[in-house]
Amino acid sequence: MKTTIEISMYPLDADYKPAIKAFVLKLRDYSELEIVTNQMSTQVRGEFDVVTTAINACMKAAMASNEKVVFVTKWLNGDLEIGQTPEID
Repeated sequence: MKTTIEISMYPLDADYKPAIKAFVLKLRDYSELEIVTNQMSTQVRGEFDVVTTAINACMKAAMASNEKVVFVTKWLNGDLEIGQTPEID
């Protein structure tokens, strides 16, 4: 089963950029996934078990630090095309 998720990471630290960059780079280690990152979130697309494993591992690594971090996710039980801008009629 394919899934598409959107995830946003909010480190509760004034120097938040390094933590977000580390999270996204770790997520990109999973070559089986399609990943699109923009200024507000990262979208991940792939097989459900692979996406779940990747997200869990990356979130766990981020949460293992002493810094507090908030994650917000949206999950879709479908294969949403994330690599192109949709047409709006």
